[in-house]
Amino acid sequence: MRALTYHGPHNVKVENVADPIIEQPDDIILRITATAICGSDLHLYRGKMPQVKHGDIFGHEFMGEVVETGREVKNIRQGDRVVIPFVIACGDCFFCRLQQYSACETTNPGHGAALNKKQIPAPAALFGYSHLYGGVPGGQAEYVRVPKGNVGPFKVPPLLSDDKALFLSDILPTAWQAAKNAQIQRGSSVAVFGAGPVGLLTIACARLLGAEQIFIVDHHAYRLRYASERYGAIPINFDEDSDPAETIIGQTAGHRGVDAVIDAVGFEAKGSTTETVLATLKLEGSSGKALRQCIAAVRRGGVVSVPGVYAGFIHGFLFGDAFDKGLTFKMGQTHVHAWLGELLPLLEKGLLTPEEIVTHYLPFEEAAHGYEIFEKRQEACRKVILVPGARDPQAAQQSAQGLVNEMPDGTV
Repeated sequence: MRALTYHGPHNVKVENVADPIIEQPDDIILRITATAICGSDLHLYRGKMPQVKHGDIFGHEFMGEVVETGREVKNIRQGDRVVIPFVIACGDCFFCRLQQYSACETTNPGHGAALNKKQIPAPAALFGYSHLYGGVPGGQAEYVRVPKGNVGPFKVPPLLSDDKALFLSDILPTAWQAAKNAQIQRGSSVAVFGAGPVGLLTIACARLLGAEQIFIVDHHAYRLRYASERYGAIPINFDEDSDPAETIIGQTAGHRGVDAVIDAVGFEAKGSTTETVLATLKLEGSSGKALRQCIAAVRRGGVVSVPGVYAGFIHGFLFGDAFDKGLTFKMGQTHVHAWLGELLPLLEKGLLTPEEIVTHYLPFEEAAHGYEIFEKRQEACRKVILVPGARDPQAAQQSAQGLVNEMPDGTV
């Protein structure tokens, strides 16, 4: 089969690799009909995540058609159309029973990403996201093996197009969890840092939950413009405004700050010169600039919700400020399985329309080009969907939107 493989920082290519096979009796084999490039994939692409090896297959946002099932798979059959949560969970361990699926203690044999080596067991395995998270091949491929076939695959209604359903794999549940963690309710004020795909969908979720005043902080004018025009968010460009938190506070009731902030940036936030040097010397794992701004912008007793990926330690965390303000922090990988039943009706009713952020539909063979334009913010790129078997961008878009029929071999 064809798959996108890693060959060093900024060097990925689509090449022939071995087809996946059933390895455990509850595995399924999926033919990919749509897969996406996630902002988190850029951490891998740039070589910023440890334990990424040459030949690794990326991709944790994907869906498709079941072509084979293990003998113990009960509710999924050949021909079913399913979307796959990026978190691999067993469904029956201590954490899964609490619906904390990203903490599943059985699917990842490694030791996790924490500096504290006593963190045992590791967090759940993730598709296509380094050997820290299980080394499971990802879904930026023609086919993929899906472990835990009785737990993860989520059947997609026939009338829901791929480019809507695909977002249930990761960024829509991630945005929804971020907004829920922020305790957004009718009349809330919120600031979202980062206008990438997760940030944009977080704004959409916040609006649906009743947020009245929403700020969006980024430094890409086209993304800020979209957030303002589509969702009515108040844009702040941090290349032009050196202290977004001060600007936010000045526009909130009583100059108290917002009720909640959401950090959809993560550990590659554009930081100070000091942080750049420390990160280069491996003396710091993540930039703390976005988090410092979040702590400053939120009101006393407010919430800091962090869906952005962080790794390692951060200097200048301002824990004393957080304590003084009595802040609540909620963060971590998304418990995707817990949200799917809640989100599906919102998609079916058109209350959430995540496909609207997609700017590029590309044939899978153009995946490397998709990474390049997404990473460099070229062509006003917000989100890329890749379609195996498509001949050109138009065919890829038509296939993902359900406008043409696909052949059994994946061609259109």
